[in-house]
Amino acid sequence: MIALKKPEILILGAGYGGLMTAVNLQKKLGVDEAHITIINKHDYHYQSTWLHEGAAGTIHQDQIRIPIKDVITQHKVKFLKDTVIEIRPNEKQVILENNKLTYDYLVIGLGFEPETFGIKGLKEHALFIRSINSVRFIREHIEYCFAAYNNESEKRDELLTIVVGGAGFTGIELLGELANRIPELCREFDIDRRKVRLICVEAAPTALPGFNPALVEYAMNQLERKGIEFKIGTAIKECTETSIIVAKDENVEEIKAATVIWAAGVRGNSIVEKSGFEAMRGRVKVNSDLRAPGYDHVFIIGDCALVINEEIDRPYPPTAQIAIQMAETCADNLVALVRGKDNLKEFVPDIKGTVCSLGHDDAMGVVFGEKQLYGAQASIMKKVIDNRYLWKLGGLSLVLKKGKLNFF
Repeated sequence: MIALKKPEILILGAGYGGLMTAVNLQKKLGVDEAHITIINKHDYHYQSTWLHEGAAGTIHQDQIRIPIKDVITQHKVKFLKDTVIEIRPNEKQVILENNKLTYDYLVIGLGFEPETFGIKGLKEHALFIRSINSVRFIREHIEYCFAAYNNESEKRDELLTIVVGGAGFTGIELLGELANRIPELCREFDIDRRKVRLICVEAAPTALPGFNPALVEYAMNQLERKGIEFKIGTAIKECTETSIIVAKDENVEEIKAATVIWAAGVRGNSIVEKSGFEAMRGRVKVNSDLRAPGYDHVFIIGDCALVINEEIDRPYPPTAQIAIQMAETCADNLVALVRGKDNLKEFVPDIKGTVCSLGHDDAMGVVFGEKQLYGAQASIMKKVIDNRYLWKLGGLSLVLKKGKLNFF
C-alpha cells in the first residue's frame, strides 16, 4: 500500500496571526496528517502591542519577546529561522534568504511596516516602533539625550524635546508610558521636569479617531495633566535631523527636537505586493474564508489581510485581537482542507472591546459591547486582556513567566 504524501503547510511570520495559527494547528492536526513549518527571521515572537512600553523604557524588551520553541510542539511544528524574500504563488514556492521551499498550503502573516505617507525626511530622521531592536534603540536614544543635556557646555533644549507623530492608538499608548517614565529620567539625570517637552502632533481633527468623544476627552485630559502638549489638526510637513516642520491651516512652525517618534500609520508587508498579490498599502482584500482571491492554497492573515466591516463600509483595523481570531478561522480551514473537506468557515470578527493604556496605572476603553471603563478599572482590564492572550498561546506557565501580574 502506497503511503499518501503529507501536505506541506508553510506559515510565514510568527506574529499574533502566524504563531497562533501554528499553535491551533498543532492542537487540531495529528503528526501524521501534515508537515507544518513556521518561518520567522527571529527565533522569538514579540508582542507588538507592548512595543511602546519597551520604547519608553517602562518594561525591559526581554519581557516583550517569547522564544518560538517555548510555545510550539516541535515534533508537530518545525521552526525555521530565515527571512522571506519572495513568494511565488503560481509556482507554490517561497524564496528565503538561505533556502527555497515549496508548499501545498501557505499562510502569510508577515506583519506590518511603517507608513510614512511620503512625508519628507521621515524615513531618514524619525524613529519607528516596529521591532524589538527598534524600541531598544528608541529607549537608549532618549536616555542618551537626557545624559547629554547636563554634559554639554551649551545645554540645548532640543535634547529634552520629544515629538510623537500621531494621536491614534499607538501614539496615545506611547505618550502614556513616556509621561510615566520622564519623571524617573529627570531624577536619574538631575534635570528639572519643567525643561522637558513631550509634544504630540496629529493631522486629524481629533485624537483617537473612532473612540467615543467622552473617552477621548478623558485620555487627553489625563495626559495633559502629566505635561503632554497636543497639536491636533496639525500636519507634519517635514522631518530634519534636528527638527520637524508642522503646519496648521496657514501657520507653519519649526519645532527643534532631538527625538521624533513616528506612530501615525502602518501598512502591510511590502513583500505581499512584490509577490503579485493585488494589495492596497500591503493589505490584500481576502475572501470570506481568508484565502487570497485567485489562490485557493494561500491564506492571508493579520496586518497583511484586509477585511471590510460591512456595517460602516470600512476595513477592520489591523489589531492583535483581529489577528488572533483570524488564526483560529485559518487553522480550522486548513484542517478541513487537509482532511479533504470543502466546507470552509467564514471569518466573522467578534470585537470584544478595545482598551487603550494611558500608562501602567491608567487606561480607558469599551468592553462587553458598550460598557465604558476609565482609570484603574480599565487598566486592570487591559492587563487581563494581555494575560488572556498569553494563556491562549502557552498556558499558565507562559502567563507566570511573561504576564503582567502587578495590577496596581
